[in-house]
Amino acid sequence: MLEIAICDDEEYFLEQEKEWISQYMNRLGYEFRISTFASGIEFMSVGEKVSRYDIMFLDINMRDLNGLETAKKIREYTKDAYIVFVTAFITYSLEGYKVDAVRYILKDNASLEKAIKECLDVIIDKMHYVENKYTFDFQEGRKTLFLDEILYIESSLHKLQFHLAGHKSERYTMYGRLDHIAEMLHEFNFCRVHKSYLVNLKYMEKVERYLARLSTGDAVSISQPKFNNVREQFICYKGEV
Repeated sequence: MLEIAICDDEEYFLEQEKEWISQYMNRLGYEFRISTFASGIEFMSVGEKVSRYDIMFLDINMRDLNGLETAKKIREYTKDAYIVFVTAFITYSLEGYKVDAVRYILKDNASLEKAIKECLDVIIDKMHYVENKYTFDFQEGRKTLFLDEILYIESSLHKLQFHLAGHKSERYTMYGRLDHIAEMLHEFNFCRVHKSYLVNLKYMEKVERYLARLSTGDAVSISQPKFNNVREQFICYKGEV
């Protein structure tokens, strides 16, 4: 699932951008979720959870905390997000390079919709984004899940419980072996952190001894024998040196 954030203190543009992005995603059949924020301060109030967003549209000319300042704070949490500046004045190109902005879009009613959709074309291409989904036979019934929805899978007493990101109360259970699921999902950035836990690296924020902290606020135990391997996979996924 693609997580998208729009931050703009002008309600008209906030709603328009949300509508156009939704149209684009629906046309391509992508699973997505859009969160909107009316100021940079409101956006940054989510703290480290800002790293959950794949694409961010930021208005530069916001009061109190402008788009550039907001982007700098975002980069303290994540280097992976695609940041797009939406502005009435294209005068910030040098500053944009400092926060690795993918594009500037001019706030012009006549061309804004087209510019947003062209920008999304570029981002999706850069991401090489492909929606991966599987159908599972849960005790609750047969259900198709997008793999990006899965936060982690827990094994207990020959049962597997699927915990979904963004759905604290929504869990699905099936009989099976975690070894089999881990092998099936390995190429999709799932990491075996414990004999009882398989975690989606997308949501892993920090690796401690012996705990994996997730962007949702959850924490999952890492077994001592697996710690070094988990840490290596985490660093490789995040692209750190």
